[in-house]
Amino acid sequence: MTPHSSSPTTISIGIIGCGRIAQAVHIPILMRLRGARITALADPDATRLSQASALAPHAARFPDYARLLATADVNAVVVSAPPALHSEVAIAALQADKNVYLEKPLATTLEDAERVCDVWRSSGRVGMIGFNYRFNRLYQEARKHLSSGSVGPLVAVRSIFSTTSDRLPDWKRSRSSGGGALLDLASHDIDLIHFLFGRDAVDVSADLRSLENEHDTAVLQMRLADGVPVQLIAAIGTAEEALLEIYGQRGKITVNRYQGLAANVSGQRATGWLGKLWSSAPTVRDLPYFAQKLRAPMHEPSFAVALEHFLGAIRGRHPAGPDFHDGYRSLSVILAAEESARAGRLETIELPAREPDATGAAPSTVSGGTLK
Repeated sequence: MTPHSSSPTTISIGIIGCGRIAQAVHIPILMRLRGARITALADPDATRLSQASALAPHAARFPDYARLLATADVNAVVVSAPPALHSEVAIAALQADKNVYLEKPLATTLEDAERVCDVWRSSGRVGMIGFNYRFNRLYQEARKHLSSGSVGPLVAVRSIFSTTSDRLPDWKRSRSSGGGALLDLASHDIDLIHFLFGRDAVDVSADLRSLENEHDTAVLQMRLADGVPVQLIAAIGTAEEALLEIYGQRGKITVNRYQGLAANVSGQRATGWLGKLWSSAPTVRDLPYFAQKLRAPMHEPSFAVALEHFLGAIRGRHPAGPDFHDGYRSLSVILAAEESARAGRLETIELPAREPDATGAAPSTVSGGTLK
């Protein structure tokens, strides 16, 4: 999407939804980013609004997002309301001529997602979806290894994203409000699959279980457009893990987002336990990233890089990516997986053709940021 014709030196930002992610990530980062100023906060919960105000004391406070959009002087909004409200808030913000950074998922139904994309395409504003892990150094490294062909042609991919259920807000306990392992966790990994391989998933079969909360465990079997199989596991209420394994004919790439400091490449030939240990040991090159992780909100540096990318897109320095089309793609896979689990059959995933940009060329479907 086209940014504002006159790029502001300082971008005034409104935060819509002042819960945990806003307080732990969005507000602290934006308070430190040069050229960004938080001027408004909105949340219907007075306690959350007060807590957020303590972090951004000069921002105006609003009990609902509609009043913020109608009266606050903001160039952009960061939306971290519960997912059931995402489409409603995003559409209202775009119609109010605001650039939008929207936490995933784009919406909870395809009909709502289509409405968001329609309004976004006609608005001329930046619409960026919060798939921040695209900006994580480890996945950037993995993509470089894939581009270099270091592990040869793809054989299979396996991804696991699991979390504990500690401090789980009520909305995450029910699918209708946007909760569940698919929308909350798998949406990220589905986007990463496309980011890394540049291929859409064409079909999916899924098994969903509700152990403590609705749809808190999901196992997906997907097939990419070139036939490569992908297994994806997402679970809420177990060990903290974020592991991606990419198997090629000449080796394997492993990304451990929580514990790793680099994308580890192992060869096909067995090297014994000492060789394997040495190949996975951190190096001096990894120390700056280790320091970044220690300092970053929630120990995840990609949050800051993603928000900085959003501000750069508003200023016209680069296209915004991942954008709302990428959010639609991820949601399409999730909804197909839900239907597969309900009906007990393999589901085909159908995506609309991506519209060309103003130059007439199809926009890049693999976009990311530059790591600092």
